[in-house]
Amino acid sequence: MVSVVQNVAIDCADAYELARFWSAVTGNPLDPEDAPGAHETQVLLPGGPALYFNQVPEGRTGKNRIHLCLRPETSRDQEVDRLLGLGAAFHSDHRQPDGSGWVVLTDPEGNEFCVLRSAAERAATG
Repeated sequence: MVSVVQNVAIDCADAYELARFWSAVTGNPLDPEDAPGAHETQVLLPGGPALYFNQVPEGRTGKNRIHLCLRPETSRDQEVDRLLGLGAAFHSDHRQPDGSGWVVLTDPEGNEFCVLRSAAERAATG
């Protein structure tokens, strides 16, 4: 017997607004029952666990112990630009001269996440 991951839970100050950001990032919808002011919301990911946002009174402290890594369909650098336009903020750059590496961004509430190279970029550089 095994356990199945139902969701990835993210504590936050504004569950609905943070879920809207991640919905735009992933291109996947919010749960149809979610509405502004909801204290629990989720982004429904096809074939995988949902991103579940839980509104909590305390603020974020310290570095994330778990984070999301995104593999874009477009290039890593194009995706970084798109995500910055959606409201992400730049955190750190781990890109290497050979094209490998990743970029760390933060969502509107300061949670870190990584943008990796696309599958095509990985295939082109080995």
